[in-house]
Amino acid sequence: MIESGIRDFAMAKRKAAQHHGVEQSRKLPGNEEIEQELIEYQRLFHSNTQEERLRQLRQTALKAMTMLEEFKPALVGPILNGSADENTPVYLHLFAETAEQVLIFLLQQHIPFEQGERTVHMAKNVTLHYPKFSFVAGDTAIELTVFPLDGPRQPPLSPVDGKPMKRAKRRQLEAILGKGDEGAG
Repeated sequence: MIESGIRDFAMAKRKAAQHHGVEQSRKLPGNEEIEQELIEYQRLFHSNTQEERLRQLRQTALKAMTMLEEFKPALVGPILNGSADENTPVYLHLFAETAEQVLIFLLQQHIPFEQGERTVHMAKNVTLHYPKFSFVAGDTAIELTVFPLDGPRQPPLSPVDGKPMKRAKRRQLEAILGKGDEGAG
């Protein structure tokens, strides 16, 4: 996953199974096990750069969250949980009355973006589709998923463990960055 820049666990499992000639999916590791191994791999082989790269990604996330403050952004995914690598986008959940509000904001800021759709799992058999906007800030991809203000307030289920995704608001991310800076000094 790290070498190929793949963030989709199912795709990575299929590719690895095909490469190793494994056909039965029950022999494949679970997503949580894979994520722990990714973190361990980074600790072993990228220890001299991983902490700084993660700090940079979190700072980029914080800048994006500050810019998008009116949409109550929340950071989710590998940058929050610490498993990010150099190919990991900043994943932000935004909340707006309409996706058009975010679109207009990006246009007014002269930010070139791509529009799409994010499929999220809200419960075991509940899948919803939300608008997604993607752009690049410096050398970091930013992906915004826009949730309705009056929609479900619980976070979607994590593709890693099937539990509600952890979300961090701006102040929580500032605290995480502050702890990292204290440890470095």
